[in-house]
Amino acid sequence: MRYLPKSPADREAILKAIGARSIDDLFAPIPAEYRLNRDLKVPRQMAESEIVDWFRERSRENGDGYATFLGAGAYYHYRPVIIDSLISRGEFLTAYTPYQAEISQGTLQSIFEFQSMICELTGMEVANASMYDGSTAAVEAVMMAARLTGRRSVVTARSVHPEYREVLATYALHQGMPLAEAGFSSSGRVNLKELEQKITDQTACVLIQSPNFFGTIEDVAATAEIAHKHGAMLVVSIAEAVSLGIVEPPRQADIIAMEAQSFGVPLGFGGPYCGVIATREKNVRQMPGRLVGQTVDRNGKRGFVLTLATREQHIRREKATSNICTNQALIALMANIFMTIYGKVGLRELAKQNLAKAAYAAQQFGKHGQVLFSAAARFNEFVIQTSEDPYAINNRLLGHKIVGGFPLKKFYPELGNAALWCCTEMTSRSSIDTVAGLLAESERSVKSSKETDVEEVTR
Repeated sequence: MRYLPKSPADREAILKAIGARSIDDLFAPIPAEYRLNRDLKVPRQMAESEIVDWFRERSRENGDGYATFLGAGAYYHYRPVIIDSLISRGEFLTAYTPYQAEISQGTLQSIFEFQSMICELTGMEVANASMYDGSTAAVEAVMMAARLTGRRSVVTARSVHPEYREVLATYALHQGMPLAEAGFSSSGRVNLKELEQKITDQTACVLIQSPNFFGTIEDVAATAEIAHKHGAMLVVSIAEAVSLGIVEPPRQADIIAMEAQSFGVPLGFGGPYCGVIATREKNVRQMPGRLVGQTVDRNGKRGFVLTLATREQHIRREKATSNICTNQALIALMANIFMTIYGKVGLRELAKQNLAKAAYAAQQFGKHGQVLFSAAARFNEFVIQTSEDPYAINNRLLGHKIVGGFPLKKFYPELGNAALWCCTEMTSRSSIDTVAGLLAESERSVKSSKETDVEEVTR
């Protein structure tokens, strides 16, 4: 996007139109002590070519050419080039919120197709297309469950993404919504006995994530049985959408909240991402965000309409199910194109690649560290506990142009020197082997240091 400043003549014309003789005249109402009477201390102006070069240099500082093992809710997958080619078309890139739905047929159709594909993937009956990201989708699903059950409290698994839980705590604070947490077992799954103990007759829903933050596949059926036995709903959050290519969708859930960033949406410094809620048709009137339906006009031609959009911009604010009001159609379109290109067979193959690479990496890393939570199935993430601080290991990996795993001390201090590692189809075998070699060196170094300390003590 180019910035075109106003010329002196343009400024004079604007001032004349508003009845001001000069810029000083325009700012006269501002008290003198708050007005800046000198030039701003900014660097010299740059030519457009210099600015482009400057940004290219900065982009090279952002991990260009680095292999990455980071996951934790944001995943580095290949984006087919056709995605940017299509979304850059003017009718998509510049489209805004479809307030006049009858003249936004293209936008509505893309949303409808997105909803349809999400329903196929999740095994649900209806889906929306207007949540900011996976965290807000999970929280809005919880609020939806509270409205449906008439209950107020929530039980969350501690294996849910820590930042998702932080967003929930922010929402719950002024909603008067009590929160309880159930810990995780040695398998990495939610502790079902503890979970059942935390559920009360006021529990609106149980929130779990599968694959969870440790990459472990939860026992959704068992969790659903416990929640439903006590009259609560089950909300399942999915942070890694590619897992649905091979992992059985959590059909036992009442509501599924998903982050679809993996489907062709770039990492982009944390957003914009693509949140989704999918549920049973009987719950649709409490679903937040936009929902597009298909119909026919009076001539029998197919058309699309914005329906059941219970948002504050469409109805009275106090009746709104959500105050989320952005239009995520462009991001949803990225996911549409991605899912269409891969198809069912391609998405399954993609998931198998993620699964196989993570299994190989866990096997290699496990020779020089302890693989935690190995008793349960996992997808493309796993936890490795090392003798050395993972931050120190990551610093050495950067010298090999590798971004290491996500240290868990901040959120799970009881796990010690543990880090969450992720492998996608973009992870090469050579990168995995390089990390394994450095982990071996790390373990030898720590062992040698301990032996030296013992010798000094025995002297």
